[in-house]
Amino acid sequence: MTDAAPLDLTIATRESRLALWQAEHVRTLLQAHGHRVALLGMTTQGDQILDRALSKVGGKGLFVKELEVALEEGRADLAVHSLKDVPMELPPGFDLACVMAREDPRDAWVSPHHDRLDDLPPQAVIGTSSLRRMVLLRERLQALGRDDVRIEPLRGNLDTRLRKLDEGQYHAIVLAAAGLKRLQMNDRIRAVLEPSEMLPAAGQGALGIEVRSQRPDVVQALQALIDWPTWWSVAAERAVSRCMGGSCSMPLAAFAQWKPLPSAGQPGVLELEAAWGDPASLAPVARARAQARVASLGEADALGIAVAQRLQEAKAHCAASRVCIK
Repeated sequence: MTDAAPLDLTIATRESRLALWQAEHVRTLLQAHGHRVALLGMTTQGDQILDRALSKVGGKGLFVKELEVALEEGRADLAVHSLKDVPMELPPGFDLACVMAREDPRDAWVSPHHDRLDDLPPQAVIGTSSLRRMVLLRERLQALGRDDVRIEPLRGNLDTRLRKLDEGQYHAIVLAAAGLKRLQMNDRIRAVLEPSEMLPAAGQGALGIEVRSQRPDVVQALQALIDWPTWWSVAAERAVSRCMGGSCSMPLAAFAQWKPLPSAGQPGVLELEAAWGDPASLAPVARARAQARVASLGEADALGIAVAQRLQEAKAHCAASRVCIK
């Protein structure tokens, strides 16, 4: 594919250190294709409200609304998002135009003194901002017989969360590994949690680029940045979340891995797993999985819908019998 005609582009971005890194990364890639790119830093509602859980004040859209206004008003041409912060349904007139190659999608265990969950002292406190992480951590703590460990809310940007840990407010916190790695803070990762230990959130580790629907020129410019296996994977994950009514108030995990087949010209296989737990009860975590050959966003979406249907059945079974179907 030949490069699109050079454009003058402005990227709307949040002003946290991680968000600015992401925007700078996209700017560098676009500049390599001949485009002239500026940044428009913005503070969103999600950045301003730090004393309440996102699930109680409006959810994922709090991190993107102001950026969408900048796109609508013509002050910016594209917005770079952490895809797990993007609502499952975009407002009319906006499109997800690009999904880039994924960074590490896993969660990271961050602690100054304790290597694993098993090593926590009596009455320890773990910090997390995610209902998904809370439910999955609780499941593991129950398996260890550690009813004494508390899971407490943790808000703020990456640096704020790490500062609260260093001040001793928590014995450990759980963060996305991608953010730490992008900011070259790998030394803060005590352990990376495999998906078998803690299934990631839909879109975790992936960057999505949003544009106005009436901007085919920007869509064309972004084609060179697309990583299709990542987009198929996150499309399946987001389809699960959309079907389940996914938001910050939904304790849902969904993670897909695309595996190419050795035969040339054959579509690869997308393996998708999802999990749901009830934060208000001790019912088991429901899980579902499936795989399919996928070579388009439509096929990825269909796989996500199928897994969501299985997860709904497993969820109902867990609630009724407290025995989880896998």
